[in-house]
Amino acid sequence: MRQEEKKTIRAAILGALLFLLIQIFHSSLNLDEDWSLLAALYLIAGCCSVAFGFAIFAQGWLFFSNRLSKARLYASALFLGVCIFDFLHTLSFVGIPWISSYISSDESLWLLTSSRLASALGILFIFSRKAPAVSYSHKSRVFRVSLVLIVLSLSVFFFGRTIFPQLLTDAGESTLKQIVDIAVLVLYLIGVVAILFPDKQEKSASLLIIIRALIFFALGQTFYMYPLHLGDVDYLFGMICGVVAYYFLLTGVYRLTIEEPFHEKQQIEARINYLAFHDDLTGLPNRRRLMQRVEEMIKNTNKDEARSLSAVAILNINHFKNINDSLGHFAGDLLLQMVSQRISSEVKSHEELFSMGADEFAFLMKEKSSLEDSLVRARELLGLFETPVNLESSEYHISLSLGLSIYPGDGETAEQLIQNADTAVHNAKEQGVDIRRYIPAMQMKAKERLKLENDLRRALERDEFYLVYQPQVELETEEIVGMEALLRWNHPKRGLVSPADFIPIAEESGLIVPIGEWVLRTACLQNKKWQEAGYRPICVSINLSMRQFLQPNLAGKIGSILSEIGLDPSYVDLEITESMTLDKETAFEQLKRLKELGVFISIDDFGTGYSSLHYLKNMPIDRLKIDRSFVAEVMEDSNNAAIVSTITSMAHHLKLKVTAEGVENQEQLQFLRQQRCHEGQGFLFSKPIRAAEFEVSFLQSSMLGMPH
Repeated sequence: MRQEEKKTIRAAILGALLFLLIQIFHSSLNLDEDWSLLAALYLIAGCCSVAFGFAIFAQGWLFFSNRLSKARLYASALFLGVCIFDFLHTLSFVGIPWISSYISSDESLWLLTSSRLASALGILFIFSRKAPAVSYSHKSRVFRVSLVLIVLSLSVFFFGRTIFPQLLTDAGESTLKQIVDIAVLVLYLIGVVAILFPDKQEKSASLLIIIRALIFFALGQTFYMYPLHLGDVDYLFGMICGVVAYYFLLTGVYRLTIEEPFHEKQQIEARINYLAFHDDLTGLPNRRRLMQRVEEMIKNTNKDEARSLSAVAILNINHFKNINDSLGHFAGDLLLQMVSQRISSEVKSHEELFSMGADEFAFLMKEKSSLEDSLVRARELLGLFETPVNLESSEYHISLSLGLSIYPGDGETAEQLIQNADTAVHNAKEQGVDIRRYIPAMQMKAKERLKLENDLRRALERDEFYLVYQPQVELETEEIVGMEALLRWNHPKRGLVSPADFIPIAEESGLIVPIGEWVLRTACLQNKKWQEAGYRPICVSINLSMRQFLQPNLAGKIGSILSEIGLDPSYVDLEITESMTLDKETAFEQLKRLKELGVFISIDDFGTGYSSLHYLKNMPIDRLKIDRSFVAEVMEDSNNAAIVSTITSMAHHLKLKVTAEGVENQEQLQFLRQQRCHEGQGFLFSKPIRAAEFEVSFLQSSMLGMPH
């Protein structure tokens, strides 16, 4: 484009210099004495102009009718008429006998002026606006109108000269014609401005070529504006400038209406082809390209003679959903780009990286000497993320899980190898390990997981869920002060399904939202029934999932449920995890709305997440729940004891309640009492039990101990 701009500037400078040189050496260039030479040169130049004008018409009328645009069609129709007028002018001006007997030299100049006026107005109208595509039927209509206008214009010229002969006198030529000539020059210059400056977008090469044509049309027009005697060399230079202008116009129209749309179509096709085989976010080849590359690898590998093996590794970002949900999709996309860049920078020969969409990547390793060699390389890839990533001005430690399938051995086709590697990575995530190689047993487990998800979708409507309650006890008095509602699933065929098995599936599938709402409604309704039965009111703790917590209308939903049941919000404790507070602003706003309802808020599993103490002191929360992993070994591990002591002390300073989970023996109870931990929960007091048993064991016994 810059090259075309330079050419346009050079054309304008060259034209101006040419005009000045001709004026300086005007007298020496005068060919009036050799009229035959002047006429011959003029005839040649005129025929060239006509040929270029007819070519502009022909490319619109004859070629590529399926690629018609308004610019191409109107330019074609315009220059059909212009070249006819130029042809008549040229023949009559040089004195061709049969034509000159009908049209004099003076009259021929009016033909030229008319054609230049038409071209100036037409170019200004056509090329100063966008040129949408038109149908083939529009073509016939435009050319019919064009032919009518040409015939009408010729009729006006031939009949008008008998009606207004004074227009062709010397006086008429020196006044009216000069005014028209000046108007034509101005229109050419306006055309340049109109094409260049209607907007700030960069001009295409074709429009710059058309601007060059206008420059030479304007230059030629300046030669025609000299009121000298006929035969002056200025007319010849004017016609030569017209030839150059026609050539540029032909080239520009062709590129604008045929070549550029063709290249644009090619670019669009290339872009579509690129997007078909690449991920738009990371720019990496996608799953479709991976399939092709693995198929090529299998085709080029002879299994019987192969001395090396190839491996397909699927890498999955751990806990990506938490980051995506907490920090937003923009941060999630940025993280994917950073992960792809970090791995791409370490790709070696015979290795390729692919994006599988979402938070998964594929890594193809060819010509590895052994399985151990592939595993070593896999560990190197995971080691790339020992260094934290910078995300939104903060550092985050991320990790990846990796599943491996080997060829030959773990699949006969590309689809099998990729699917098996994907199965292996999900197995690695379930088992909490970094790397797993595919084994057939994983496929069975994946099918079981899919079936479990399918059953989970129907469990709610089939009333297969129920709640159990675990008491929360004040450690100093061992008096029951609350209870936690926990979800259980009684499968009609499998029996009791562990929450560790179905809760992650519910989270990933989104089913946790309606299930969580059912838990909230059921637990609150049960608590209200116990209060109406006359039992001492206590608080019920209910866990919120990440998906639930991020709902913008969560507070409204909970408020409606509590209002419908008639339960005082002060008897509801909502438990969230630390990971839900990664996005501080969103978390604060949500917690603020929940607190306005009057409910209590606890941070569950405290100590296992990433909470900042600075933000913790400003959070609208009421209680910290120490994770059971710290309490379990508090008597054996001094580090765990220190952590529990620190959390308890911090909670007291922040005026927060602190509850220890997983209390299982008297030694732990005694230690927690020494640390002034407020409440405890665990098997020492009771395992989670059904509502009826909880009522008998705790509510009724509590009532018996109350003074009458």
